[in-house]
Amino acid sequence: MKQEYLDAKLERYRQKEIYPFHMPGHKRKEHALMDPYSMDITEIEGFDNLHEPEGILLEGKERLAELYGAKESFFLVNGSTCGLLAAISAATRRGDTILMARNCHKAVYHAVELSELKTEYLYPSITKEGIQGSIHPKDVEEALKRHPKIKAVILTSPTYDGVLSDIRTIAGMVHEKNIPLIVDEAHGAHLGFSESFPASAVSEGADVVIQSFHKTLPSLTQTAVLHRMSERIAPERIRKYLSVYQTSSPSYLLMASIDRCVRILQSRSERYFADLEENLTTFYRKVQDLKHLKVLTEEDFSKEEGYAFDPTKILIYTGDTDMTGKELMDILRKDWDMELEMASGYYALALTGIMDTEDGFFSLSEALHTIDEQMKKTGKDVAVEESIKIEDENEHVSYLFMQELYGKKEVVYPVWEAEDIRKMEISLESALGKISAVTVSLYPPGIPLLLPGERIENGFLEGIAKCRESGLHISGLSGTSNERIEVVIP
Repeated sequence: MKQEYLDAKLERYRQKEIYPFHMPGHKRKEHALMDPYSMDITEIEGFDNLHEPEGILLEGKERLAELYGAKESFFLVNGSTCGLLAAISAATRRGDTILMARNCHKAVYHAVELSELKTEYLYPSITKEGIQGSIHPKDVEEALKRHPKIKAVILTSPTYDGVLSDIRTIAGMVHEKNIPLIVDEAHGAHLGFSESFPASAVSEGADVVIQSFHKTLPSLTQTAVLHRMSERIAPERIRKYLSVYQTSSPSYLLMASIDRCVRILQSRSERYFADLEENLTTFYRKVQDLKHLKVLTEEDFSKEEGYAFDPTKILIYTGDTDMTGKELMDILRKDWDMELEMASGYYALALTGIMDTEDGFFSLSEALHTIDEQMKKTGKDVAVEESIKIEDENEHVSYLFMQELYGKKEVVYPVWEAEDIRKMEISLESALGKISAVTVSLYPPGIPLLLPGERIENGFLEGIAKCRESGLHISGLSGTSNERIEVVIP
């Protein structure tokens, strides 16, 4: 077999000039650093120390905190993952109970496992199109009343799909109990720089906010930041755990990229965001006349489903056709030289940001119109899975699909306990009623569908079967076609 090398493959991909409707947010524009080899250094004289900054890195931290209005901000070179791990570890002690959204990133579950935390879950709403929505403040309030020993609350806002929760109201409820609110804002580092977009959690009352710069801003992959907005989590504990979860040999290229991005936002954010707003407004207006595909907007979410919506996340819904989100994503790649961020069963996601071009938005609009017309000519406008009878006409197949995958599961063992119990591998066909020993998720976005210690139910198995049929990437299963799973031995 002929060997393939990553650097050569990256170079070939670069030469194809495929338009990136995906992260990282710099969209492969050469606006930041020069030859990386000539600038790659370690902690030499004059370049400071990430974990004990006193000079140039301290100045960078202070610029970052001033930009976002934080009490203290930190550079993260191990992605938002290390920020989430550090914040949760700093806010809790081993064995504590936390209240967390069930659609949190897997990094939050890793923090639970490492500290053997007890968990109470908040479940987001699900729209009829199968999009996960907001966490309701009333659910937070009720959970805090039922579980007085909760030590911290962790939410994801915005979600991967751009849906925000009412952080200000939730923060007020959480603070009445004198406990901290940690917000995973990995997909929202761009929020707060324009009145056209929702406010950031940093100004809405959260105590710690973690953001991935690389997801939506012009910064290199793996760059992220953590903002401390209050004293509810001891600052020294945050610093301690950041030193635990971050490398002791941080990349100066990544730190320089964060600092460069901060300076871009300081000096040019008004112009960049004005251009982005204009491009998005034009795009959404152009795609209103699609006949079969549908580009979702804030109007498609009730306030119960989504408190606010980030329009930079372009959600292209295919659920009223027999085309899956994965098929749409493949067509855009193959026929239009566009790479989207991800595809689910009945929609695809295009990530946009301040580095996207007017031509890019125009091309996506043209592609969707052409595909939409071809669907009419080829009979691709028939309803999905007509054999499924749905009593409530508002319950689209996509809604049922998401309910099957992300519905509430019976928790038999805590995550960390199930990880250490004896396990065996069996076929999915024989897994009904068994207890999972692994985390199963769709990647992206990496939100667990099933956790160690949860009982495997029919809805989950039916949902996974549809994911396999749709060609979605499933993490956690085994076998040549994701047909096997590890379970706890009773």
